[in-house]
Amino acid sequence: MHLVPAERAGHRTIDGHRVCEAIAAIGDTAHVRTWADRFSLLADPGRLALLLALHRAGPLAVSDLAVATGMRDPAVSQALRLLRTAGVVAGEKDGRVVRYRLVDEQLAAMLTPCVAAEHREPESESAVG
Repeated sequence: MHLVPAERAGHRTIDGHRVCEAIAAIGDTAHVRTWADRFSLLADPGRLALLLALHRAGPLAVSDLAVATGMRDPAVSQALRLLRTAGVVAGEKDGRVVRYRLVDEQLAAMLTPCVAAEHREPESESAVG
């Protein structure tokens, strides 16, 4: 139990080797916070819809994203501002139009199984019944 911090060394464990594996998987607090922040970006349905649209369709302007997601332009702009600040999307100016694209490869990999293919239901729902 070499990874157990001193302040927790006296606690009872059942599977000490698994406790060490769990501690190694968790890493430090900053690592957990980074991933929690990343998952929080996906927790909002509007932001998730924007990310899925960008992942599937590639660079899109605010007005195009609004049409694709059913959101209003100001809501799209606000969500994109948050996603841009988080380093998940980037805007590229093309004349007077700014097209946004997904730039976070790890997040893109997480989105791949979420992209709807011909409006099919998630497997967990379609398998029930």
